[in-house]
Amino acid sequence: MSVYRTKIADQCRLITVTWCKNLLLHGLSVSVDGSSGDGQYTCKVELKPWYFWRKQGSKHFLVDSKPVDIFWDLKAAKFNGETEPSSEYYVAVVCDEEVILLLGDLKKDAYRKTGCRPALIEPILVSRKEHVFGKKKFSTRVKFHDKGRMHEISIECKNRNGVDPEMEIRIDGKSFIHVKHLQWKFRGNESIHLNKVRIEVYWDVHDWIFNPGLRHALFIFKPVSELSSPPFSSSASTPLSSQTGSSGSIEGLNSNNSSDFCLFLYAWKVE
Repeated sequence: MSVYRTKIADQCRLITVTWCKNLLLHGLSVSVDGSSGDGQYTCKVELKPWYFWRKQGSKHFLVDSKPVDIFWDLKAAKFNGETEPSSEYYVAVVCDEEVILLLGDLKKDAYRKTGCRPALIEPILVSRKEHVFGKKKFSTRVKFHDKGRMHEISIECKNRNGVDPEMEIRIDGKSFIHVKHLQWKFRGNESIHLNKVRIEVYWDVHDWIFNPGLRHALFIFKPVSELSSPPFSSSASTPLSSQTGSSGSIEGLNSNNSSDFCLFLYAWKVE
């Protein structure tokens, strides 16, 4: 799930794009915040395997009585085993004859199909929430800035002699954080530097250690400037989920000096 901030229907709003996949369908939903926080307007696209024509098309819905159109082309999209496509696709959100949000690499095709111009205000990626599953190792790929490159994040949980768990966080194969005696340090945070950018990393692995079964840990990666203060507490007594809200919202947590982007990674441990 990715959240963007941009101007749509005459107001600055949040647009949430969620990809989903199960045994019966593969699709996405685009939700736009209403004015003054009055709920969301949602448009869903379902890609059922026997409806081949649905892999390209458009849908229309209203946001505060303003017409909004969603255009998509996923005919040749490459998913590489993931829920979200990685290339050969586009998803465009159009309002007032402007493409206010454009996802994917087929940008020329999108502008040609919609017949609309790029928006004057470029959307900002505010946050991204992902769920990953594994036994000991969890990984994902992310851009910390819109114009930056993809980085590979890997989190590995080890257990020495079955009694002394530890955790290691790597980015692009390089070890940045190594936490020993995880049973005592199950919540915490550290600052790391990646390509001259400071990133605050927070973790809450309490349920991994003390609640057996299918439980998740929460990791947060947030680029910040050197002048800004950490947006979360590192107290081991306060779960991160209670600081961010159950939905993982970062509303109100950004300072003027920090990056808008924040990655929420939910790592589900499968025994």
